[in-house]
Amino acid sequence: MNHSHIGLLTGLVLGLAAAFGGFWAFLLVLVLGGLGLLVGRYLDGKLDVSALAGRDRG
Repeated sequence: MNHSHIGLLTGLVLGLAAAFGGFWAFLLVLVLGGLGLLVGRYLDGKLDVSALAGRDRG
């Protein structure tokens, strides 16, 4: 299990614990899961943050 998987699972579990039930809870879990996935991919080195910021390195 790599950092992406752990980040996604952590975000999903935190979202479920924070708000359980209903449409808004679904949206909260979706957002927190996505944030967890992004953090995990960054820790794995599979997300280039400089590309998202629009800055060139050269």
